[in-house]
Amino acid sequence: MKPDLFQAPDYYNIDDLLSEEHKLVRNAARDWVKRDVTPIIEEYAQKAEFPTQIIAGLAEIGAFGPYIPEEYGGAGLDQISYGLIMQEIERGDSGVRSTASVQSSLVMYPIFAYGNEAQRKKYLPKLASGEWMGCFGLTEPNHGSNPSGMETNFKDKGDHYLLNGAKMWISNAPFAQVAVVWAKNEEGRIHGLLVERGMEGFSTPETHNKWSLRASSTGELIFDNVKVPKENLLPNKSGLGAPLGCLDSARFGIAWGAIGAAMDCYDTALRYSKEREQFGRPIGQFQLQQKKLAEMITEITKAQLLAWRLGTLKNDGKATSAQISMAKRNNVDMALKVAREARQMLGGMGISGEYSIMRHMMNLESVITYEGTHDIHLLITGLDVTGLNAFK
Repeated sequence: MKPDLFQAPDYYNIDDLLSEEHKLVRNAARDWVKRDVTPIIEEYAQKAEFPTQIIAGLAEIGAFGPYIPEEYGGAGLDQISYGLIMQEIERGDSGVRSTASVQSSLVMYPIFAYGNEAQRKKYLPKLASGEWMGCFGLTEPNHGSNPSGMETNFKDKGDHYLLNGAKMWISNAPFAQVAVVWAKNEEGRIHGLLVERGMEGFSTPETHNKWSLRASSTGELIFDNVKVPKENLLPNKSGLGAPLGCLDSARFGIAWGAIGAAMDCYDTALRYSKEREQFGRPIGQFQLQQKKLAEMITEITKAQLLAWRLGTLKNDGKATSAQISMAKRNNVDMALKVAREARQMLGGMGISGEYSIMRHMMNLESVITYEGTHDIHLLITGLDVTGLNAFK
């Protein structure tokens, strides 16, 4: 087991833009990752298994609903704090960050924002503490980038709803106690339903044979005439804008998280370049290796500034969906390119589990696709700047 020697790059003194609370929150998450994640994550990725023993630690550092008010079990932090926590967790592993951001942005957020007081009090404290884990059911076998075409549906049966359909590529599904499921009613209107494990006809088969996010638990949600109590419908928002609002929060966290993966790859490559010698000198002394490192730190710095500015906008309630989309697309693309360059710098060792780079690179192939693909986010920006809809 290699020691975690990570040193976070901060080329533009971005720490000066953070409050003392931001730094305390960030450092607590960083210390936890060094202690509880990096020593074990390679083993769990190799086994394709999620380390369930870290759930309590994620709760302790405030990774579950950090911006949810304290009265519901959250930490009551701001959006930059949320971003910094996601950055540090993804520095450890994208799959672990997926577990945390699904719980926060795709489960706790819609219950808080779209649910009623009884739903908030019933679910949020259990989710914040990690006693319960949740998942988010939007993507379907036939509908990914076009969620409005969903086939999952529910019918009003008087004293309950009858839910049928299926969702796939669902993080946390195999062990979640509650699922926030998006389905169409008989008029074709999209609503959110809270489906609990144990409801008859509800199953969550696990997805196997993944080459990416191997330390994350992924599955399906199957609904076969599931009777859902009427009080489990989220009452305060419906239509496609409801799940998309959750995705905005998740994408914001990803924009920060991807920076963490990039930072880890850069830091690993930088350290390796000073230690590895060829032709009688450290490889970091060669021009092409310095070019790679210089470009990595430049792109990481740009992404840090983009995320920080987006965080200030989100704190002020001014961040648009399109701005969040741009940051998600840019920062994940940046991280994937940094991972690929770092992998090359390590040569053959770059594919070894002795280093984190190849794991990050494989994980980021999923991150660049989920919560809106790279190309879909490009078209969202295109629509925003031209006013012309390429989706129709």
